[in-house]
Amino acid sequence: MIFSSIAFLIFFCLVLIAMTCIKSPPLKKMVLLAASYYFYAYWDYRFVFLMFVMSLANYYFGKKIEENSPHRQKHWLACGIVFNLIILGFFKYYNFFIESANSVLTQMDIKLPFLEIILPVGISFITFEVMSYIIDIYRGTNKSANTFWDLALLVAFFPHLIAGPILKPAHFLPQLANNILIKRTNLEQGVQLFLIGLVKKNLIADRLALFVDPVFQNPHAFNTPTIWLAVVAYAIQIYCDFSGYTDMAIGCAKCLGFNIPQNFNMPYISRSITEFWRRWHISLSTWLRDYLYISLGGNRKGRVRQYCNLTIVMLLGGLWHGASWNFVVWGGLHGTALAVHKIYSEYFNTAQADSKIYSFFSWLATFVFVCIAWVFFRSKDFAVSWYMVQKMFYLAPSQGTAWYASSLLIVIPFLILAHYVRNKMDKNYYFPLTSFKGLVALFFTLLGLLFLAPLNSSPFIYFQF
Repeated sequence: MIFSSIAFLIFFCLVLIAMTCIKSPPLKKMVLLAASYYFYAYWDYRFVFLMFVMSLANYYFGKKIEENSPHRQKHWLACGIVFNLIILGFFKYYNFFIESANSVLTQMDIKLPFLEIILPVGISFITFEVMSYIIDIYRGTNKSANTFWDLALLVAFFPHLIAGPILKPAHFLPQLANNILIKRTNLEQGVQLFLIGLVKKNLIADRLALFVDPVFQNPHAFNTPTIWLAVVAYAIQIYCDFSGYTDMAIGCAKCLGFNIPQNFNMPYISRSITEFWRRWHISLSTWLRDYLYISLGGNRKGRVRQYCNLTIVMLLGGLWHGASWNFVVWGGLHGTALAVHKIYSEYFNTAQADSKIYSFFSWLATFVFVCIAWVFFRSKDFAVSWYMVQKMFYLAPSQGTAWYASSLLIVIPFLILAHYVRNKMDKNYYFPLTSFKGLVALFFTLLGLLFLAPLNSSPFIYFQF
């Protein structure tokens, strides 16, 4: 069940009606939890049990950490982390490591068996959330949930369940202490956020996919300018796809009376790779900083160690995205770039940093680097990625079909308009939907979605993670 489907809209309306009619706060939470489990079961009911077990186990680990002495706390924290990583490793990385091992072992006539493993949707996000829960308890920055059902709702809360944002327990659990109220102002704001996300997803990302997918599927057939155009188009596609999902998730949560933190802040205006990661997938970059980078020592153990930590964190961040060497390369590129930028910033005379020429070339270099790195993120394997990069820089034959997709021209006005409206919303400006202006805006938005969106909506890109 995806946000842009009729099935979801019916489901969400029924949830809103139930939350409005039920008066008991505990019963509201139980109904919302049941709805969240149903939402996940719509994809595959078998993995609802896995999510339940992970919630139950981490609730138990959290209680044990809270109750014991510091020495025993480390023991229970280690148990919790190992438990979560074993589950994530089995479902997401087993066959990847078996394939990598077999490439060496086949020379010794040894071959390890592959398993037919279905990857649970959103398993990476779920794992990071439950790990942050027990780590926060260990650090003393947050207490354990009041009840197991509160933690279960944090993990399963359907607006963010499939592709984030990664919710911090300290941000979400206190909201469960309040009664869940369906308010008109929240509905107006939530509906508008949802529609902005829908425009980003259906009118921009899905439209660009019609151009991006064929080029990445067969880059040999297209010339160098078309390859570059497809790479830039993919940069816009993945941003609108993922930030569109986030806007819809924030909108759904807002309708229900919950606040989910922002996950994107116009990342492609960044003038450095460090700034890019402060603006892109904010919940992930924050998680990696708070729970991995700081745990490795951060910048507290000298410059060389800091550069190594940055690289290690991004390598693991790349691997978190998927069991493929392409993601490792993508993470390695970003980790190296972060370390290089850190070195550059420490020795560069910042007097020029405010000049317009410097700002432009800083932005251009950052954007081009991010686009090149996206090639490894999007391509089906390393061979295709490397061929595309070679072709982009005329290191491989540049001949092929020239396809200057009209879809880019179609989406640019929607992209500008969506960002203009979204920035207004960030400043707490919303249309009263019952006003004439609000009704006109709603009518033309729905009209555009009806007639300009592709017939078949593609799955959200981050569903695979």
